[in-house]
Amino acid sequence: GESGQQLDQESGAGESVPVSIYVQLYFSSERRPAALSSPLTLPAASASSAPVTLTGLSLTAECSVSHKGCSYCACLSGYQWNASVCSHHRPCQTPLKHRPCGCLVFGPAEAGYCQLLPPVPAALSLNSWLHTPGDTLNLTRLTSQETTNLNWFLWPTGSPSPILLRAGTRVSLTSSRDRAVLSIVNISHKWAGEYICCFEARGFRWELHQMVRVPLQVTDVAGLPDQLSISCATSPGFQLSCCIPSAHLGYTASWSPRDASLFNTPDSQCLVLAVQRCPAADTTYTCDLQSPGLSPLRAAVSVTVIQDGDTTCPEDSSAVAWNVTKAGHVAQAPCPRKRRGMVKRPCRPEGVWGPIHSSCTDTGLLALLLRAQVKLLTLAGPGWPVDKVPQIWAQLPEQAVVVTSPTDLLALVGTMTILAKVVADVRIQLNGSALEALLKTTDKVLDMDSSSLWTPAWAQKPSVGSNLLLAVETLALSLCPQDQPFSFVLPNVQLQSQLLRPTFPADYRVSFPTQPPLQAQIPRHSLAPLGHNGTNVSVTSLVLRKLDHLLPSNYGQGLGDSIYATPGLVLAISIMAGGQVFNQGEVIMDFGDTDGSPHCVFWDHDPFQGKGGWSEAGCQVQAASASPTTQCICRHITAFSILMSGHTVPKDPTLEMLSQVGLGASILALLVCLGMYRLVWRFVVQNKVAYLRHMALLDMVLCLLAADTCFLGAPLLPPGPHSPLCLAAAFLCHFLYLATFFWMLAQALMLAHQLLFVFHQLSKHRGFSLMVFLGYLCPMGFAGVALGLYLPRGQYLGEGACWLDKKGGALYTLVGPVLAIVGVNGPSLSEGPQVEKHQALLGVIKALLVLTPIFGLTWGLGLATLLEEVSIVPHYVFTVLNTSQVGDKVVAAVLFAVRRLKSLPVSPQGGVMVEQKKYRLRDFKRFKFGSQFLH
Repeated sequence: GESGQQLDQESGAGESVPVSIYVQLYFSSERRPAALSSPLTLPAASASSAPVTLTGLSLTAECSVSHKGCSYCACLSGYQWNASVCSHHRPCQTPLKHRPCGCLVFGPAEAGYCQLLPPVPAALSLNSWLHTPGDTLNLTRLTSQETTNLNWFLWPTGSPSPILLRAGTRVSLTSSRDRAVLSIVNISHKWAGEYICCFEARGFRWELHQMVRVPLQVTDVAGLPDQLSISCATSPGFQLSCCIPSAHLGYTASWSPRDASLFNTPDSQCLVLAVQRCPAADTTYTCDLQSPGLSPLRAAVSVTVIQDGDTTCPEDSSAVAWNVTKAGHVAQAPCPRKRRGMVKRPCRPEGVWGPIHSSCTDTGLLALLLRAQVKLLTLAGPGWPVDKVPQIWAQLPEQAVVVTSPTDLLALVGTMTILAKVVADVRIQLNGSALEALLKTTDKVLDMDSSSLWTPAWAQKPSVGSNLLLAVETLALSLCPQDQPFSFVLPNVQLQSQLLRPTFPADYRVSFPTQPPLQAQIPRHSLAPLGHNGTNVSVTSLVLRKLDHLLPSNYGQGLGDSIYATPGLVLAISIMAGGQVFNQGEVIMDFGDTDGSPHCVFWDHDPFQGKGGWSEAGCQVQAASASPTTQCICRHITAFSILMSGHTVPKDPTLEMLSQVGLGASILALLVCLGMYRLVWRFVVQNKVAYLRHMALLDMVLCLLAADTCFLGAPLLPPGPHSPLCLAAAFLCHFLYLATFFWMLAQALMLAHQLLFVFHQLSKHRGFSLMVFLGYLCPMGFAGVALGLYLPRGQYLGEGACWLDKKGGALYTLVGPVLAIVGVNGPSLSEGPQVEKHQALLGVIKALLVLTPIFGLTWGLGLATLLEEVSIVPHYVFTVLNTSQVGDKVVAAVLFAVRRLKSLPVSPQGGVMVEQKKYRLRDFKRFKFGSQFLH
């Protein structure tokens, strides 16, 4: 019996007790009864026992014997093999795991019988049988029995087999003793189909079915073509198509105003309207799709009839047969053989054909992409046999050869992106051959033409380059440990993967024979914590050529809006330990000798609306100790490169030498000026006005001397915002140059006050105090505000220099005040007696006519060097003129001292000439001070 119980020999006499027995019947012919009910008398178990009568006999299984002697036994309706028998026998076919088994294979000496199924122990509940795209699907299984081995399947529309669903980005699975919930967010018509819930309960395997329908949207309806321009003389008839994806919902389609014929394709349904006679006027044909209880869908196709006198584009059969098309319309044609999509060509208003725009995709690439999308349900987390991943990878290098259009490129990169996400989600390990197929495909993709393929692909999908980088990074991490160490070199792709033992003695180092040479190092202290439990650490280094030129020019905070150049290399480093990816750690990279001021950057996939961008967060530049190469230090592990400003002036040894010589001569001239002041000081400060004026000149000389000295020594300091000395040098130069000009402003305001307010003169002490406030505290405020405003943004220091950044605006906090001071500060007359005014006026006019063009030219060239796209010539001319002013500074200082000493004993008339020379010295300094900081 089924329960194994024994009949009571005494009390059971004369009673009818239902039992379950096993009887094996053999039929010589194919015809056999569905049930046997004739009474059969069984032999008694013993002489004293009462006879037992069998009152009913039903068939539970039907077996067919193969020529090898094996029996293929299938359960009849209402019966099933129990879970124990299923687990010990091979199924007749190859069903998905955990589904109920209705047919098993038994050996020649084996026997078995199907058992009567009890009532279904569970039920499915759906929140709504009809879901709008974008909704959340909730499917709940309710039961009062204890269940095990719960699995969810989806049999999509048009799919040959169901797909096992797993938790992923859009699928979530929850389960308790009496409730199990399948939840799918943001569904589309791709999620329509039959959902199957499989589980074990009461010794049997069960499955519950639920149909889910998702209506189509207007965007799913395609009218082909979407517009048509015809000439009745050359094309009296035409065809229009209205296509929708295959769906469980029964849509009825109709064309208006004509009848049409319907035909199906493997993945779509198309309603074709064949018009035999050309319409007399412009007509709009409408395709209506309706399903009970749903909103109708409609697609319209406008047909324009070419009339006599209309401007048209002629027939053209260069690549595709283009019919006569009315000006201002777009001609459309189907793609050539083995390609799917449409080819469009505009007819310009003047009747000339425009360029061809193709959306044709190779059917092989499209099938590969659709296979991934259908199998994986758009990356939602369903699983499938692991051995299918290498099968698809093996096809990718062959498919990469047929890429001839931007849509082909997008389909290929899309397939790689989908498979990379699945490999990471399911944690599939790739063998060496599969990884080689990936690298070969990547090498071919990077070698594709930029103008004809990549640029149009960017226009359609700006994140295509970032998606390719992320896919390759992800897949390179999935190499089996048994295949390591692994090395592979191609023209555009180089990969080195190494398995480090838990006790690695030294730093990890890797080098690549690229141009420029590329080296990377991970210090031991960054790797040591990963192997503390005896875990092997896998380090994968991947170099991609040309990829940096295929990424969008997006720059994060601190890089500004400038255009940068890259060395053509992207280095991606990945670390894995214990099956986990680690992104934190120090890595030191040497990108070789580079021109300009580099930035160490990494590619961040998230910003700029998912398009990705370069960021320098956590990275810094430092000079290599043993070579003049660019060395980057980053505190995290990802894809790295370097950026050089696209408008950086090339390093020129002659220009650098002229600048340094000019600064040195300027410092020497300022020291001579101080020496002259030391000789004549007591002779020139004989009154209050002279004292205040020459104190201002003295402070100007001191500030400019300190600023030039600081500016000359700044290149000896390590650049960058992380260097306190570099930051201090930039701040001091900013403050001292500003103080030079503010002292010039203080001198001008003091002389103007003395001239305008004759009867309200300031005392010497009060006047000098106000000049100190204006000459030192005001520039200190400007410099402090600039530091606090631009340093947190990363826009305070320039590229590779201890000086203000002109891109972020910090330099203009110096240029602005200087231009304002120079603009309002005019030449002042001397404080001497009012004699020979025409000589003083003549001296002022001479200064304006002679000195202003000379020093103004230097100013103009200095401002020109602030422009982005400027050649090297203005830099040379500016440096030469700037340096040539040093001689005038020395001569002016000497003449100033000699004339003052000679004129004092004679008469005050000489004072006019001395003041003219002093004015010239001051005027020279005004322009000199302004031009010095620009360089």
